[in-house]
Amino acid sequence: MFEEFSTRTVRTSEASIFVRYGGEGPPLLLLHGHPRTSATWHRVAPVLVRRGFSVVCPDLRGYGRSRGPAPTLDHVPHAKRAVAKDMVEVMQTLGHQRFGLVGHDRGAAVALRLVLDHPSAVTRVAFLDGLPLSEHLTRADARFATAWWHWFFFAQPEIPERVINADPDAWYRGDPEAMGQENHDEWRTATRNPDVVRAMLEDYRAGLTVDRQHEEADRARGTRIDCPVLVLWSLRDDLEDLYGDPRTIWRDWADDVRGHGIDAGHHVAEEAPGPLSAALGGFFNG
Repeated sequence: MFEEFSTRTVRTSEASIFVRYGGEGPPLLLLHGHPRTSATWHRVAPVLVRRGFSVVCPDLRGYGRSRGPAPTLDHVPHAKRAVAKDMVEVMQTLGHQRFGLVGHDRGAAVALRLVLDHPSAVTRVAFLDGLPLSEHLTRADARFATAWWHWFFFAQPEIPERVINADPDAWYRGDPEAMGQENHDEWRTATRNPDVVRAMLEDYRAGLTVDRQHEEADRARGTRIDCPVLVLWSLRDDLEDLYGDPRTIWRDWADDVRGHGIDAGHHVAEEAPGPLSAALGGFFNG
């Protein structure tokens, strides 16, 4: 994986972030989702480098090989605002003051917070299989709770840690052939680490509390995304089934919204790297 990429650990003001980076040209920051690591981009990042981009793939705070402050009862150390600040500092350390931004799943929530808190740093943003967390929660009904029950299970104190860490291989399932063996091995190492499991759960706990509060405050102030937005969603996932066309929801947050569905399951970077790379390359070269 990532044969032409370098790796390093960047010390931010609050965290220690493992990052892969390579290529030359306009910078792109790729943010993974739960429960993956930066390795999920191993089939996409090299293609984007060949298309002329400088590509940066970090492990989010607490995921993979990145570490942040210890959890607190208010979940603030794992709020998307804190994680977004990490990402800006990583990019500045690598010499990128402005960059294109891609977020998948939980990474999409970080990308939203980053573009709202640091608008001058982002040239364009792509949201993959994601909506604002507050939009999910505002629409939460029995269908949502049944399909995405893990959000509310993960929010319980201590119980999910005990359940998951008792047998992480049974809880987190992945196919080495579909994921790629090295990606799978890196991910499996992470999911067997109780500190990583705790941090991933804190991500969700923050999502239901402090992150929602931050998004609702932005809406109340009328804060909007002022750069072009690409929305991509996996047609074999359930985002469109639950909400219809997700672009409609994102247009409440931004004026320039475009995008389409991709024939893939949820982990689109692993399952449909060709169509995803083509869509991202076209958008960020626009």
